Amino acid sequence: MTLEQLRAFLWVARLGGVRKAGARLNVSQPAVSARIATLEAELQQQLFDRAPGGFVLTRQGQLLITYAEQMLFVEEEIRKRVSDPAETQGLFRIGASETIAQSWLPAFIKAFSADYPQVTLDLTVDISINLRTALLERRLDLAFLMGPVSEFTVENVALPQFDLHWFRARGADKVDLARVPVISYATKTRPFRELSEMLTRRYGPSVRIYSSASLSASLKMIAAGVAVGPYPRALARGLLDAGEIEEFDPGFQPSPLEFTASYLADPRRHLAETGAAMARTVAEAWSGNDP
Repeated sequence: MTLEQLRAFLWVARLGGVRKAGARLNVSQPAVSARIATLEAELQQQLFDRAPGGFVLTRQGQLLITYAEQMLFVEEEIRKRVSDPAETQGLFRIGASETIAQSWLPAFIKAFSADYPQVTLDLTVDISINLRTALLERRLDLAFLMGPVSEFTVENVALPQFDLHWFRARGADKVDLARVPVISYATKTRPFRELSEMLTRRYGPSVRIYSSASLSASLKMIAAGVAVGPYPRALARGLLDAGEIEEFDPGFQPSPLEFTASYLADPRRHLAETGAAMARTVAEAWSGNDP
């Protein structure tokens, strides 16, 4: 019995299929099947029932899964405490919301790559609801999103928040939010929903709220006088310094954006756990340097 066999067994059990497990382990489907078959032969027990909907654990498989998790946890602890981080290899999949991507993510990638030069990073930038789904479906190892993710299987590390400030085109007339369009984040995001509710309560259902998944495009539309909107000051810094936009106070502020570094609490979570802690350190330093 080897750790590779137990790892293949564990991922087939979690993902319900050999193909998905192979993609997660970065090995071929036949290789995963061979490891499962060898493990079953050594134990002289069938570990899975092959059903049309996927692989289902047998009673013996359910018994084995706890031991497999414990053994892989011990292996990960050994790697974490003893091994050289620079020797760690493999694919590490990170997801980030655009707010993070346009702020401290480059600094994080630089720091992470310096500590783990042999790890290959795969980066996805998307809205938080999609990142959450990808994390729970194990298509991401670490996600920087508007959190926390409430599922008990997920660990959440709080990150510095982003205060929202209202912006308009430089030199624009006094803004009447009942008449001027307001632009916000994508429709399936918490900021868009909360802003919609807030504006509707204050100005009625006729208020116009635009949505955009591109923060840079939204800020450019504000600079062009198309709309006004609340965004993190850090993301607007370039247009502010260029004199294209300015802050204004409509008398109320939306709630700050709360972010977490979220990952599944699984064996072999060392990179995710380390990455989440590193992200908090990098984000705090970046927030402290941004005026």
